[in-house]
Amino acid sequence: MKRLEVVVTGSVSEQMRLLARVILTFASAAIAVMWIYALFFASKEAVNKIGDIEWTQRAEQRCLAAEQERINLADYRLITEPGTGGLRERAALVDKATDSLERMIDDLQSDVPSDEKGRAIIPLWLADYRTYISDRRAYTTNLRAGDNSPFSESTFEGLPLAERLATFAGDNRMPSCAPPIDLSV
Repeated sequence: MKRLEVVVTGSVSEQMRLLARVILTFASAAIAVMWIYALFFASKEAVNKIGDIEWTQRAEQRCLAAEQERINLADYRLITEPGTGGLRERAALVDKATDSLERMIDDLQSDVPSDEKGRAIIPLWLADYRTYISDRRAYTTNLRAGDNSPFSESTFEGLPLAERLATFAGDNRMPSCAPPIDLSV
């Protein structure tokens, strides 16, 4: 039986340079293939987009009405010394705005989308919205207790819930259904 002998020529540093070139070539080719796929072959449709356009249009109209309700509640007074009375007033105002959101979510929940994807993901979005509403209620409880800390909302996988809700609303062309920024710092 004959043995196969491989003779490697060149110094160790030349061999390392060759290995580095081969690795870099494969890595560059893999990155190029990934970008070609992402730019030309991958789906461009948003993951959250539902197929029932009529539902999204109805939802946008309902959300627009709720947004107008919240705009009508706007209080532009300058509060220099909030004290507990000012915090209670603010809590009452936030509660009225949150009531508007809650009615909006109740109305949206009673209107079921016609497509399968919509029926699957709209309840998840509404559940996230209810969590956001609970966060607002907890904030007003803190205000009434004299705690003037900034509004703190729940997160999902490190992402603020409001951002998640707004992304869904944007993907479905329902900008008025994004959470209000009335408590943003």
